[in-house]
Amino acid sequence: MNPGSGTLIINIMSEGKAETYEGVYQCTARNERGAAISNNIVVRPSRSPLWTKEKLEPIILQNGQHLVLSCRPPIGLPPPIIFWMDNSFQRLPQSERVSQGLNGDLYFSNVLPEDTREDYICYARFNHTQTIQQKQPISVKVISVDELNDTIAADLSDTEFYGAKPSRERPPTFLTPEGNSSNKEELRGNVLSLECIAEGLPTPIIHWIKEDGTLPINRTFYKNFRKTLQIIHVSEADSGKYQCIAKNALGVIHHTISVTVKAAPYWIVAPRNLVLSPGEDGSLICRPNGNPKPKISWLTNGVPIEIAPDDPSRKIDGDTIIFSNVQERSSAVYQCNASNEYGYLLANAFVNVLAEPPRILTSADTLYQVIANRPALLDCAFFGSPLPTIEWFKGAKGSALREDIYVLHENGTLEIPVAQKDSTGTYTCVARNKLGVAKNEVQLEIKDPTRIIKQPEYAVVQRGGTVSFECKVKHDHTLIPTVMWLKDNGELPDDGRFTVDKDHLVVADVGDDDGGTYTCVANTSLDSVSASAVLSVVDVPNPPFDLELTNHLDKSVQLSWTPGDDNNSPITKFIIEYEDSMHEAGLWHHQTEVSGIQTTAQLNLSPFVNYSFRVVAVNSIGRSVPSQVSEHYLTKAAEPDKNPTTVEGLGSEPDNLVITWKPLNGFESNGPGLQYKVSWRQKDGDDEWTSVVVANVSKYIVSGTPTFVPYLIKVQALNDVGFAPEPAVVTGHSGEDLPMVAPGNVHVNVVNSTLAEVHWDPVPLKSIRGHLQGYRIYYWKAQNLSKRSKRHIEKKILTFQGSKTHGMLPGLEPFSHYRVNVRVVNGKGEGPASPDKVFNTPEGVPSAPSSLKIVNPTLDSLTLEWEPPGHPNGILTEYTLKYQPINSTHELGPLVDLKIPANKTRWTLKNLNFSTRYKFYFYAQTAAGSGSQITEEGVTTVDEAMASRQVDIATQGWFIGLMCAVALLILILLIVCFIRRNKGGKYPVKEKEDAHADPEIQPMKEDDGTFGEYSDAEDHKPLKKGSRTPSDRTVKKEDSDDSLVDYGEGVNGQFNEDGSFIGQYSGKKEKEPAEGNESSEAPSPVNAMNSFV
Repeated sequence: MNPGSGTLIINIMSEGKAETYEGVYQCTARNERGAAISNNIVVRPSRSPLWTKEKLEPIILQNGQHLVLSCRPPIGLPPPIIFWMDNSFQRLPQSERVSQGLNGDLYFSNVLPEDTREDYICYARFNHTQTIQQKQPISVKVISVDELNDTIAADLSDTEFYGAKPSRERPPTFLTPEGNSSNKEELRGNVLSLECIAEGLPTPIIHWIKEDGTLPINRTFYKNFRKTLQIIHVSEADSGKYQCIAKNALGVIHHTISVTVKAAPYWIVAPRNLVLSPGEDGSLICRPNGNPKPKISWLTNGVPIEIAPDDPSRKIDGDTIIFSNVQERSSAVYQCNASNEYGYLLANAFVNVLAEPPRILTSADTLYQVIANRPALLDCAFFGSPLPTIEWFKGAKGSALREDIYVLHENGTLEIPVAQKDSTGTYTCVARNKLGVAKNEVQLEIKDPTRIIKQPEYAVVQRGGTVSFECKVKHDHTLIPTVMWLKDNGELPDDGRFTVDKDHLVVADVGDDDGGTYTCVANTSLDSVSASAVLSVVDVPNPPFDLELTNHLDKSVQLSWTPGDDNNSPITKFIIEYEDSMHEAGLWHHQTEVSGIQTTAQLNLSPFVNYSFRVVAVNSIGRSVPSQVSEHYLTKAAEPDKNPTTVEGLGSEPDNLVITWKPLNGFESNGPGLQYKVSWRQKDGDDEWTSVVVANVSKYIVSGTPTFVPYLIKVQALNDVGFAPEPAVVTGHSGEDLPMVAPGNVHVNVVNSTLAEVHWDPVPLKSIRGHLQGYRIYYWKAQNLSKRSKRHIEKKILTFQGSKTHGMLPGLEPFSHYRVNVRVVNGKGEGPASPDKVFNTPEGVPSAPSSLKIVNPTLDSLTLEWEPPGHPNGILTEYTLKYQPINSTHELGPLVDLKIPANKTRWTLKNLNFSTRYKFYFYAQTAAGSGSQITEEGVTTVDEAMASRQVDIATQGWFIGLMCAVALLILILLIVCFIRRNKGGKYPVKEKEDAHADPEIQPMKEDDGTFGEYSDAEDHKPLKKGSRTPSDRTVKKEDSDDSLVDYGEGVNGQFNEDGSFIGQYSGKKEKEPAEGNESSEAPSPVNAMNSFV
């Protein structure tokens, strides 16, 4: 026996034979409080006896008879496992016809010649001793009727007669069990095995039913080709009658097995330890069950209770011992023994009579941390006698917790079914009995649950790509989470392609093996959450394989193939391509397409083609690489089934007809020796068809044809086998020649100064001698009416398609002399020109004068010089000059209008204001109207005496100081005006403009660019404010529309002796024209000086 233990060790290897220790053992444990005993332990040595020597005669039987080969192994402990093998240790094949029974025998429902062998050997394996015993081989010979008769006749004398009859088909008969019924007992909880083996010819089939009931679905199994019915974990409810049915074509038989389920004793209520305090009452219950009903016996400290010392506090009532007013001497260990013929039960129960005040076994100030919205269990393990009562309190002054909100378990545990944040706090457990009180405090903290706020999502990625799964976790700030990733509930592969950072798992260079379920697991010390996503790795399909050609016909063949792996993206279609190695080797063509569920296709073929095929699979990702090429298939030659296309007949010369066509390619030739039969005849004549056979070309020229005659043409393909179908007839024409006649009755209608319309009569179709392309107009300017042109005459050409008989000539120059003629055009070229027609264009408005400049400025005059318009477009009648002053605020003054004779190129304006800028508008006129204008600006000079006086004063110190003060005042005034303007008030200049608004101002006419009307030459109305330029004929900015800033360094500026500039300009852009009643005088330093003197 081991020291400090009740374990008994028997070493049979060194301490004698195992049989020496065979017997029944029981352990007893004893102290001053009583004795407990164990169940009986039976020790038996294992046995594997040898097979009894026996001589086995060979078995000879007729084909179709039944046979049972007995095994009858030696009885061992535990029983051996039986199996049949041959001399080569190969298991003998079993079937519905041949099978091994539960007793180990080998059953043949009927024998066949292939059952003949000399090595039917039964083996018994004793697992406990790890030995195998072998029976003597059994020889079986199955012979036919003729062989059997020959064998018997050889052993008989001539006077004896014997004849064996062949085995006929027969209805089933049971080999085991025998008879129509049998009985079977099985213990509760074991496996019930029922067996029926039948013989017959043909081999019977076995079925099982339960009379007046059904077989339990989840506990029923069929073994040995349905010859054995097994029900696991049987109970009393499985008792009843079971029927096996054997059936073949000649009949049906039944066998009924009555099953009774017995039961060794098992507990309904086992006795439990009992703790009582002196004077208390209690009971021990020992309630077993079994079949047959177990017998109960009680023991005290291992001694039958009938002979144990008497205890007045106990009373036996069948399966119960009742204790009343116990005392400490009543403490003992009681044993309950329940037994029947199939086994027994033994249970120890300690009745402990003691007086103990309450003790709380749970550690003080235990901290419980619980996730919100989950149950919280606060332990309060206690001990005491009598049994203490338990109460729970929350906080220092809380009342007892009630069971309507909390759950109080018998073991003292307090359960909060759904813990919330306000459940946090201190809880006190109080244990009371009549001997005292015990308390214990525990702490409860409620934590926020860990959540995955961004879960990984289902992903589809192509092989070789990169995929990223996101897993963002939110947790209680006092807990430290750990995040790990799993693949298919296992660890991630140890591969550098997998990268894990705080919130992401990245898989690079994805392969097929990477597909699966990826799970993000977030753990804290209190909870764990997870989220999963599936990764599907897709790619273009693998190429199809095993291409095979079948059903070879002249013009069709069937192609079949085996699809490759679709790589997780279903194949949507298959594309079949072909190569013609005879005509276009190495070039693959599209043959057809079939759906992704087909694996065969019937292909239409052309004659005389050496076909080979390949198949391409397509899914949503793309196309697979092509499959391996199929075998070659050469189709038979045939006549062409189509003719050349694009047949045309056009002449290249006036006396020929060129017939062209698009030839057939080698694939379309359908056979060797491709040629073309070209046929033609005049469309409007009675001639027969003229035909010629040419080689595989695309053109044939017919010579000696009349000019531009319609021909009927056809081109037919043929090869060594025959002709193609009759071709379609097309119409062509022989060659064209130049037209012979010019258009007649040409006349011109002048629409305006730049546009004219030409009319003519059409040319007769016969004289065109070709396809009418249209009419072509030649026109040119002979001379300008105002002056003769010395330049080269440039003819212009306009072509009008089709049979039009009129056309417009745009872009003519006004006041010009033109000539025009018309010619007809066909595919060959132009015909003769019509006689020239002459017409004149009327006058138009002139262009702007070529230049305008200001010369010789003085105090009160300016001289203007100009060059006439480059395109007068008529006879100039006069020039118009308009001008107006520009004041210091860049506003325009009153406008002056002046007419100048057309023969002038210079004009001087007098009586102008000194030191004043003027703006000029200048344009020419013809009888047709005013032309475009040109603008310019000029400045009159300053008087030298005034300028000198200005210099003297300007050098005085008092004048400089005064001017500084004025500048300061102006600055302050500007700031005030700016503030008032931002507030919406009117500033002085604005008020002045509003006060002097002239309601009679006439705007420019925007449609024709002329000025608004004026009353007369004396009463000039100024231009309306808002338009600095009085006409939209203003020249471009690079001409003369310069701002005043540009004149700061201009040649017209006047300087004093000290080099200071006389004219004072602000440098701002030009203002709008001034009102008529405002001053147009430009300020000068002299004026400023006089105002202060």
